[in-house]
Amino acid sequence: MGTPKPRILPWLVSQLDLGQLEGVAWVNESRTRFRIPWKHGLRQDAQEEDFRIFQAWAEATGAYVPGRDKPDLPTWKRNFRSALNRKDVCLAEDRSKDPHDPHKIYEFVNSGVGDFSQPDYSPDTNGGGSTSDTQENILDELLGNMVLAPLPDPGPPSLAVAPQHLQSPSLDSPTPFPNLEPSENPLKRLLVPGEEWEFEVTAFYRGRQVFQQTISCPEGLRLVGSEVGDRTLPGWPITLPDPGMSLTDRGVMSYVRHVLSSLGGGLALRRAGQRLWAQRLGHCHTYWAVSEELLNSGHGPDGEVPKDKEGGVFDLGPFIVDLITFTEGSGRSPRYALWFCVGESWPQDQPWTKRLVMVKVVPTCLRALVEIARVGGASSLENTVDLHISNSHPLSLTSDQYKAYLQDLVEDMDFQGPGET
Repeated sequence: MGTPKPRILPWLVSQLDLGQLEGVAWVNESRTRFRIPWKHGLRQDAQEEDFRIFQAWAEATGAYVPGRDKPDLPTWKRNFRSALNRKDVCLAEDRSKDPHDPHKIYEFVNSGVGDFSQPDYSPDTNGGGSTSDTQENILDELLGNMVLAPLPDPGPPSLAVAPQHLQSPSLDSPTPFPNLEPSENPLKRLLVPGEEWEFEVTAFYRGRQVFQQTISCPEGLRLVGSEVGDRTLPGWPITLPDPGMSLTDRGVMSYVRHVLSSLGGGLALRRAGQRLWAQRLGHCHTYWAVSEELLNSGHGPDGEVPKDKEGGVFDLGPFIVDLITFTEGSGRSPRYALWFCVGESWPQDQPWTKRLVMVKVVPTCLRALVEIARVGGASSLENTVDLHISNSHPLSLTSDQYKAYLQDLVEDMDFQGPGET
């Protein structure tokens, strides 16, 4: 086959025993838990020593040859994490957000290091080892190299598209590693400030769908009840239709018109980084919730949209964490549809179809991410999947690639509570 490739666990045990890599160490006397430094490469205090373990694994597997290959920290890190993602090891504690000492603690599932105490290299030919060892080596190679290795040529629009345009919203200063390329993770486009999310807006009057429009705009959107309004306010105005176009009950029409007239400056919704923020610019009280596609009776609101100031209504961070859990077969599908009850109290004790004005806003990129998870990767679809954000290209990726990119995306997020700054 070629140069023998080490298996991750015996190789890692040998590095832990040597204790020569900064921050890589056993954390208990029984040698069942160990720590790995996990600092983001774009932190101001990042040093090359913080990433020696990822580089060492890349060199051991032949994925990186100093002096020949260009350093690629994001790929080293993803390959190391993917190779370590196996049944013998589990993540015990994630302290990668620690501002002073970001790291992760892993634990051997079995009682000790056992069979991993000595370095072991998979055979270079077909006849030098057991079937299980050979299969394990093949799996390691697939996870560690083939799936996540950098692509030399982007080719047609697909997974590796325009990596030079990718950036993080928090990258106000240059990376301390000028030779390391930004991550080629296409999902990070979701965090780029200049990328416009697409929103599907659907309005219901007394449970009847009266309006649907899909829109993407850089400054967000604003639901208004009249085309005549203040054009200087933020957000693209979306005018909800007059109820006379769809309703026949004159009493209901009158009430709906009253609600729409109370919208005033409107209900504004915009994205900033990984969060969606809403505020009401008129007198019309509005309650919101992130729910399933159809609201169930008894579901309470997540909050009330504040007046004349922004309040957080959605956070991409917990959504991605739930999505990872969902792709692993444990946990329900993450929620992404935003519902707004305009002008009345939330329909907690009766069907939502009884409310005068309900508006559902769906970020179509989030719906696409959930659909990929449901089918087990875009490669299972007849066509590629579009994230529905500006400047994006259709994606075609395997389930393993998808999971790895989701995990990589989490590292660029923060997990503050709603409304925190």
